[in-house]
Amino acid sequence: RSLLPARYPPTSGGNEDVQIGVLFASKAMLQLLVNPLSGTLIDRVGYEAPLLAGLAVLFLSTATFAFAENYATLFAARSLQGLGSAFADTAGIALIADRYAEEPARSRALGTALACISFGSLAAPPFGGVLYEFAGKRVPFLVLACVCLLDGLLLLVLAPPGGTGARANMPVGTPIHRLMIDPYIAVVAGALATCNIPLAFLEPTIANWMKDSMGASEWEVGLTWLPAFFPHVLGVYVTVQLAAAYPHLQWFYGALGMAIIGASSCLVPACRNFGQVIIPLCGICFGIALVDTALLPTLAFLVDVRHVSVYGSVYAIADISYCVAYALGPVVAGQIVHTMGFAQLNLGMGLANVLYAPVLLFLKNVCQMKPSHSERNILLEEGPKGLYDTIKMEERKG
Repeated sequence: RSLLPARYPPTSGGNEDVQIGVLFASKAMLQLLVNPLSGTLIDRVGYEAPLLAGLAVLFLSTATFAFAENYATLFAARSLQGLGSAFADTAGIALIADRYAEEPARSRALGTALACISFGSLAAPPFGGVLYEFAGKRVPFLVLACVCLLDGLLLLVLAPPGGTGARANMPVGTPIHRLMIDPYIAVVAGALATCNIPLAFLEPTIANWMKDSMGASEWEVGLTWLPAFFPHVLGVYVTVQLAAAYPHLQWFYGALGMAIIGASSCLVPACRNFGQVIIPLCGICFGIALVDTALLPTLAFLVDVRHVSVYGSVYAIADISYCVAYALGPVVAGQIVHTMGFAQLNLGMGLANVLYAPVLLFLKNVCQMKPSHSERNILLEEGPKGLYDTIKMEERKG
């Protein structure tokens, strides 16, 4: 706090912790509320326009952070990030699932996206810290705003919204409330939420624990998560290769990942120095890579065989699963540590993942499912109604 300008008056530690926790959680909370609407909108208007709108909101919110002078502005900017992410995250993943309709290309494409998400999440603390230290508080946000702007321009060049006009003839996606009550999709959503709880709950609590228990320095705290990027990428690569060779075992890769996450979470409180604590954190990120890379393509496959092949709403459900963990983390994790202890927090998270892993057995026979109420069957039963349906019918006949 001594480095902050005078316009940021020091507050009591407890109150400041609460303010920071609410600030961090506000993004996930708003994203959680908006996702059902964004998923429905994406299903109706297509993927490109919501993705571009999300990037525009992210650009605006990140630029606002750079020039914020009070807590209210910071809170507004953080909440705007949630609004932008609700559209950009969901539309981006859904666009990939739509463009890569066949396996193993879909798993490779989604795995690449997950590796990039991991890089952004794990490289952000040292990236922001170094730029803040040597260039000032505004520079990290201005750099990220330029990244959003560049991404939007590339989207306009590669996939301009409304460029083909084909969306008007595409089928109407299954409503999100019907997808939510699909038992297979519910099992996948529960796994995505459970496996991300350790990461979401450790991020706001592990820094203080490292300082108190092992006297960790500032640079050690700042670099805690960066090494975990490499096992995460390794986990993505391994899962993609295994899924290509043994696609019927996707449920097993997810269950194995949850078991690894559970064991790694239980090991964190036993660590006594910086080198030791990196090992279980790498295990957590490796396990998350297995779960995400195995189950995100499974969501698209479930929509293909049990519903209509439009992916906005189903990936909005996936984003909701992540947001549940990250909305609770900054607010709940600190309170659990305060009342029960850091070790109990990790043991609880580890136990939750180990107990949920067998639930994925429910997905064992998913790969054997045949399309029932999918887009193709609807086209066969009702006949073509437009250019899109006619093309699909011709492909079916071929």
